[in-house]
Amino acid sequence: MDKDSESGRHPVQPGVGYDLVGSIATNVADGFTMIAVGDLIVTRALTKSQDSAFGAIVKILHEADVTFGNMETNIFDIRSFKGSPQAEYGGAYHVSLPEVGPDLKAMGFNIVSLANNHLFDWGVEGMRETSQALDRCGIVHAGAGENLAQAGAARFLETARGRVALVSSASTFTPLSRAADPAGEAPGRAGLNSLRLARSIVVPPEMLESLRRIRNALPGFRPGRDDPDQLVLAGTAYKAGDKACYSYEADHSDVAGILRNVRQGKQFADFCIVTNHGHEPGNWSQEPPDYEHAFARRLIDAGADAYVGHGSHQLRGIEIYKGRPIFYSLGNFIMDDLRTPVGADMFAAQGKDPRLDTDAEVTAAEMGGGYETDPGFSDPVFYESVVAVSRFEENQLAELRLIPIELGHAKRLANRGVPRLASAPQAKVILERLQTLSQPFGTKIAIENEVGVIRLRPNSL
Repeated sequence: MDKDSESGRHPVQPGVGYDLVGSIATNVADGFTMIAVGDLIVTRALTKSQDSAFGAIVKILHEADVTFGNMETNIFDIRSFKGSPQAEYGGAYHVSLPEVGPDLKAMGFNIVSLANNHLFDWGVEGMRETSQALDRCGIVHAGAGENLAQAGAARFLETARGRVALVSSASTFTPLSRAADPAGEAPGRAGLNSLRLARSIVVPPEMLESLRRIRNALPGFRPGRDDPDQLVLAGTAYKAGDKACYSYEADHSDVAGILRNVRQGKQFADFCIVTNHGHEPGNWSQEPPDYEHAFARRLIDAGADAYVGHGSHQLRGIEIYKGRPIFYSLGNFIMDDLRTPVGADMFAAQGKDPRLDTDAEVTAAEMGGGYETDPGFSDPVFYESVVAVSRFEENQLAELRLIPIELGHAKRLANRGVPRLASAPQAKVILERLQTLSQPFGTKIAIENEVGVIRLRPNSL
């Protein structure tokens, strides 16, 4: 162990100016609390409900200095909206009523991410209206903007115990939603802060050889220098490995930009949250993609105090790295998906006729899946998650509490997707699953009174 590790300090890293611009260390008052949840797919105001079970959740959300969620829907009034549903969309057209903005504020949310595959469901007009709706109700948001510099920039929230920065990106996004900066005479492009991934399919050597023979037999193939351990067939990269799986490599320029924005965010704040929205390798997977472990750690090294992954719509493991939490996925928090209108493309995709079928019937068909590779959201696992409550003392994570919630999988569509505290038996199932998923990261989660608990001694890491 080096001298810096023994003293509790992080070793100086290239590109991080400790003496001139401040340390990457956490700098919040004792008792600082961050609540993080997963995806917010909410279409209507929920705090007006008389549901006391949801009220108990709202009470928890208000007990933090910063309460974060991923805003995965657009907010606008369809009666006056000037945009249109896009030909490229994130799997469904997500749209919320204008009252959702103030309602999220009433729930306790004060900071959200907009970088996700649904940002451009309704084009740049939907993105802009959503940003304006959040601005009007005082919710800080990051991950989207009029160009890449704006989309990638940290956004800041003032709290009584410290200033919080948020940097957000998305590795799953529609191609036309990726923001760009100006270049020469070409103007910048509005959109999201992207983390591009190059995907390869790993197969055993004998399978790779079979693919090679197929490639060589196809018309148009021109022999040349050949790598025995990888090839490209019909635009898909394959490489040899022990077992069949997906592998990802993050774009170096995107990673560099995100790391820079994290450094700057921390230089101007006391606490920095970094989030990424990704469905890789698929919603079916309870394990994060192979690139994400190293990526999340690099973000912590650059100054992030917490990394929050979302997008897979189900829980993934938790890691504690240098005394900071890494959530590989917090699943769904609200999935109140009463989406309307759904757009002509969704009717066609689900084999429905807008003259005969309703928006709800299209939504139900899309959420039910029905294909081996697309189970939709029929599995109850998509309706089980946690509220993660991180409390910091002496500028280190002292305790992480994981409060199990369930979203009413068995309820009818109109009542499904609103969180409530899980019953004791269900809480046990959720937490035991999370224990198993976190074991590969060396994380031990105790279960106390139906709540998961991770305790760390200050200055112990």
